[in-house]
Amino acid sequence: NEYKSYLRYQQSPYPLASFITMATNGTAAEHGLSETSVGDAIHFDLLSDPNYDVTRSLSGMKLECESYGVELVQYENEATLTKIIDLITKDLSEPYSIYTYRYFIHNWPFLCFMAKVGDEIVGAIVCKLDIHKKGSYRGYIAMLAVDKEHRRKKIGTSLVQKAVNTMIEHKCEEVVLETEITNQAALNLYQQLGFIRDKRLLKYYLNGVDAFRLKLWLR
Repeated sequence: NEYKSYLRYQQSPYPLASFITMATNGTAAEHGLSETSVGDAIHFDLLSDPNYDVTRSLSGMKLECESYGVELVQYENEATLTKIIDLITKDLSEPYSIYTYRYFIHNWPFLCFMAKVGDEIVGAIVCKLDIHKKGSYRGYIAMLAVDKEHRRKKIGTSLVQKAVNTMIEHKCEEVVLETEITNQAALNLYQQLGFIRDKRLLKYYLNGVDAFRLKLWLR
């Protein structure tokens, strides 16, 4: 039908991102889709299409930060933990204890990546991977930060791509995260990568600001 045809038309080259971007520009409304139905449409219609494969789209994407001389490396040892904490703390809406960092990084070191320019750490992402419903794997992006002096170099985008690609290698089926509803830069970044707004969480942060839970379906 027209509804499915429209969804399939948005598949290439990066289906979820293209569809969501056009939806926010009013195209969804033209096709009778509300913001809420966008997520349902992708989940139940687009993902049922045998020709659709978000994992192929993600894994085939070049990490754009490389063209700016930025290298992405996996977390190695405790020596870099302090630098990661200092970087992320600058952007946090609420503080985390060192035990929170160690919980994520020590349990899932393969899902912690740093962006480096020479020996300087200019970006970092911290994630985890858990067994979710019915034994499926769900990824979670806990922290993402980029040094202000090195923004607009696709570092944040590349870090998320790197983390999601690694999750895919470990059979992850969906990825979630929370971000402040006022953080438009983060919302734009994740939206361009195919994440959708799954839920609004009232007064989620200590400062009283609401959060959006964002979700990316991989299978």
